[in-house]
Amino acid sequence: MILITGVSGSLGGLILRGLSGVEDVDVVAGSHSGGGGTIRRVDFDDPGSLPEAFLGVDVLLVVSAGYAEDDVVFARHGAVADAAAAAGVRHVIYTSAASSCESMTIAVPHRWTENRLASGPFSTTILRNGLYTEIPVGLATAGAGEAAATGEFAAPFGDGKISVVAREDLADVAVRVAAESQRDLDAGRPIRHAGRVYELEGDTPIGGTDIAECLTAALGRPITYRPTSLSATRAALKDSGLEPYQIAHTLSTFSNVIAGRAQARTSDLADLLPAPARQPKAAIAEAVAAGGYQGQSISATRR
Repeated sequence: MILITGVSGSLGGLILRGLSGVEDVDVVAGSHSGGGGTIRRVDFDDPGSLPEAFLGVDVLLVVSAGYAEDDVVFARHGAVADAAAAAGVRHVIYTSAASSCESMTIAVPHRWTENRLASGPFSTTILRNGLYTEIPVGLATAGAGEAAATGEFAAPFGDGKISVVAREDLADVAVRVAAESQRDLDAGRPIRHAGRVYELEGDTPIGGTDIAECLTAALGRPITYRPTSLSATRAALKDSGLEPYQIAHTLSTFSNVIAGRAQARTSDLADLLPAPARQPKAAIAEAVAAGGYQGQSISATRR
């Protein structure tokens, strides 16, 4: 049996839908509030709820609970590792952060969790997920109105680019890895993904000029890219409604983009997907064409 945590989130929900369509595996969902039936209560902030939730689970797919300060994430993921060991889980799959995120603040709890899981009595697969396509899409849609009025798209990218990946592609990979791991266990053979660390990064990095070109095509007028400063970005984020840790992660992300440290160097994505990866420029074009730029905010959080 496979259990997926965090199914109320976007990534967890996509994975659940994908695995629910696989005929030869049993899947249960885990959410903060539970719900009975095939939805178990998996509350990372209530460690006592976890051992019972994980009973009978062969493959535990842990969607990172990174929506908090780092020390809270350490406690949550440590409790998951302990409960998985106590419940006799045989294989744990964890959605981590890709190598292009290594210098970003978001990487710290992910690497800690990878090490913590590696010390458990179960085998592991680490899915190092790239940053979501929603980052450039969110920037483009948030700036589309001003770009249409002024002919400029402003963003704190400097001359750098960022490698991003569609959440749907990451879900497709997670579905494949979980299903194949369960099938291997059911057949009594070694898990083909055990001990593997997969880098799941997009193959087309995107920068400010690229986004401006997408806006040019979508808005029907020339749009030029204007780099903005991190100071201006910090001031704009102050009243954005984001939590302080989210602002810190967002600024760290942009700093890495400016420094040229946010591009993928290698990726296993194409080898694990059943079809070519979804492209960020297409996602930007679709979002702007749909008028999705109204009321959007920028966030580099991962869920």
